[in-house]
Amino acid sequence: MRVVCIGGGPAGLFFAINLKRALPAAEVVVFERNRPDDTFGWGVVFSDQTLGNIESADPQTYAEIERSFVHWDDIDIHYRETTMRAGGQGFAGLARKRLLAILQERAAQVGVDVRFQSEVTDDGVFEDADVIVIADGANSTIRRLHGDAFGTSVDLRLNRYIWLGTHQRFDAFTFAFAQTPHGWFWIHAYQFEPELGTVIVECREETWQAAGLDRMEADRAIAFCEQLFARYLDGHKLMSNAAHLTNPWIRFPFISNKRWSSGKRVLLGDAAHTAHFSIGSGTKLAMEDAVSLALALTQEPSTPAAFERYETERRIEVLRLQNAARNSMEWFESAPRYTALEPEQFAYSLLTRSQRIGHENLRVRDERYVARIEDWIARRAGANRSVPPMFTPFRLRDVVLPNRIVVSPMAMYSAVDGTPDDFHLVHLGARAQGGAALVFTEMTCVAADARISPGCAGMYKDEHVAAHARIVRFVHDRTNAKIALQLGHAGPKGSTQLGWEEPDEPLLGDNWPLVAPSAVAYGPRNQTPREMTQADMDRARDDFVRATEMGAACGFDWLELHCAHGYLLSSFITPLTNLRTDEYGGTLENRLRFPLEVFGAVRAVWPQHLPISVRISATDWVEGGITGEDSVEIARAFRAAGADLIDVSAGQTSRRAQPVYGRMFQTPFSDRIRNEVGIATMAVGNIFEADHVNGIIAAGRADLCALARPHLADPYWSLHAAAQLGYEADWPKQYLPGRDQYLRNVRRAAEQAAAAAAMVIV
Repeated sequence: MRVVCIGGGPAGLFFAINLKRALPAAEVVVFERNRPDDTFGWGVVFSDQTLGNIESADPQTYAEIERSFVHWDDIDIHYRETTMRAGGQGFAGLARKRLLAILQERAAQVGVDVRFQSEVTDDGVFEDADVIVIADGANSTIRRLHGDAFGTSVDLRLNRYIWLGTHQRFDAFTFAFAQTPHGWFWIHAYQFEPELGTVIVECREETWQAAGLDRMEADRAIAFCEQLFARYLDGHKLMSNAAHLTNPWIRFPFISNKRWSSGKRVLLGDAAHTAHFSIGSGTKLAMEDAVSLALALTQEPSTPAAFERYETERRIEVLRLQNAARNSMEWFESAPRYTALEPEQFAYSLLTRSQRIGHENLRVRDERYVARIEDWIARRAGANRSVPPMFTPFRLRDVVLPNRIVVSPMAMYSAVDGTPDDFHLVHLGARAQGGAALVFTEMTCVAADARISPGCAGMYKDEHVAAHARIVRFVHDRTNAKIALQLGHAGPKGSTQLGWEEPDEPLLGDNWPLVAPSAVAYGPRNQTPREMTQADMDRARDDFVRATEMGAACGFDWLELHCAHGYLLSSFITPLTNLRTDEYGGTLENRLRFPLEVFGAVRAVWPQHLPISVRISATDWVEGGITGEDSVEIARAFRAAGADLIDVSAGQTSRRAQPVYGRMFQTPFSDRIRNEVGIATMAVGNIFEADHVNGIIAAGRADLCALARPHLADPYWSLHAAAQLGYEADWPKQYLPGRDQYLRNVRRAAEQAAAAAAMVIV
């Protein structure tokens, strides 16, 4: 087998080493454009887990790396004259030049032919090769030659950064933030040799330009950074090894490829994918790719089979790391958003930015740090003792919630002519007994022809008031929870079947006529709604007002206006369904006009001491639809109109939507709105663990967390979460014997898990 590797960085060299060790008879040639001792980076970072993977692949390489690295456990975050330290991180720093030297020496030992100062601009010269490995980095010349075959995507990101070195010693991985008249700058700094460290200076593009760095020579730019972060450098200079560049400030290329192989060519490391430097996983991914590709070529009977196995094995892990890296990258791209946070919450937000590290994971790493954060959050929330963040109280107007857990509005399709019955009493009552602070009704429709389906609850007849009031009384008399009424109008998504039939599809008969801002059907089978006249809008507004007054008469504690998911008010907001040319269409300001008119009318009749929230779709997940930027303006408009909280959902406005799912996948929208608009938010969307809720609340990404499916599966989710966290929640007195048994079971399970872990260690 003849294998050509284009690129002699960590990926190419480690691949060549592992393949040659496994197949000594193979001819393995590495072509590297630079000289052996050239490098344009400073240090690289490995987690303890990555070092373990390297040790498993090649113990001798690992032994050399271990003798060279600088290890640390702590992260320091310097922000507004405050330093926050979190331990237990477990990282190792190593000079990139030293890593290359180790790999070059090891490659020579095992018989790899490494040819330096050999730049390859056309891989067509290797027609006799069985395998061509493309490992020439993020700016790969060879990948660009075959970009269509690989399906390459390069997203040049927003921030500017410069990679520098210093003789300052850092005893922890250091983040430091500095405010200037031009905007915020920050550094990522760490030690990689006893007397040498890396300092990456980063800022937003507009800050970089405002400071004149786009017009500044490299020496002056470095002097600017030295002065800005002098307090952390202790008199040491900053150094550049990229003096050959006209402008050493660069933007990060986020690279992905639909296919990692084509014919006998295969991508490796940064040529295949990049991970932002803020989580230090680029070299990790590259070297783990190398191990996987070498093993596949060794064990599979054919090159295509080997490439398929390699990509199958690595793609999920790469996507997982890239998603985490993207979250981290976007946090830094939006860092000025968080500068209104207190230092404690700012630091926690930074530490958990990738969503790979949760609250309990931080506790495992540094229990004292988490205890300090929990104590700070509890005191700030007015709790009289330190408790998990999810069990801190929250106040909005005169309503005080005992914790941050909400039962989401969930359509039950079980009302009769809009009237909730015993099912709704048991359904909502059980969840109110289950420990959540706030329980929402399903979307309750303001007129018979405003319903989604014949089974949807309504608030437009006297019997609706009596039925809802019965449920409200039970919640108030028998539980500690508050209860909220969500009001909505189905608009173009009305007259459809029950949820367990064909959801969103029209009834098989007896359909009622629909109205919408424009004559746009929700789907190919849905009826086309009539474009609303001014009289139609006046009627809908008055229906909302009447339903609001009925809700107040029922004794609800909280009101929510449903402006999401493609229902009537949402269909005015999104340009996908609002095609009007009058004052209610066109610009976002115009499209918001009718929803804001409805909100204003509702706010005027709802008791002033009680809060109103607004549910929005923060994105349509469709090109040309509502974007995250739009959602900020939408939230800002409702805040100005008197909204107390934005319930931040997403999508469901179009059948063309392409949502990006994952854990807490809608939380970033809540985070952005809360911290840019300065309004309380509720996060929703695949939040299903107590750890998710604790992390979201502690980081200031939302003020409340709404859970739907977890509460369907377990009405007592909140009480069970409290027991598992060791928090003494208030159980219904009738269920106290069950609580005691449940707590014993939780303790027994924890003891068994600890015993099993101890046996594994032994």
